Amino acid sequence: MAINREKTTQKLVSMPKEMAQAIADYRFANRLPSEAEAIRRLIAKGLEASEKA
Repeated sequence: MAINREKTTQKLVSMPKEMAQAIADYRFANRLPSEAEAIRRLIAKGLEASEKA
């Protein structure tokens, strides 16, 4: 998939190994095609939950 540079940005994030493993587990459980997609979905869920709180 081509990346539209006008609509996307990249971020580099450090995290504990336990969090990285939890993301990998989420990706596997949800059969997602990439780690990046898993991270995007988890961030979206977190932002949605934050808006409701």
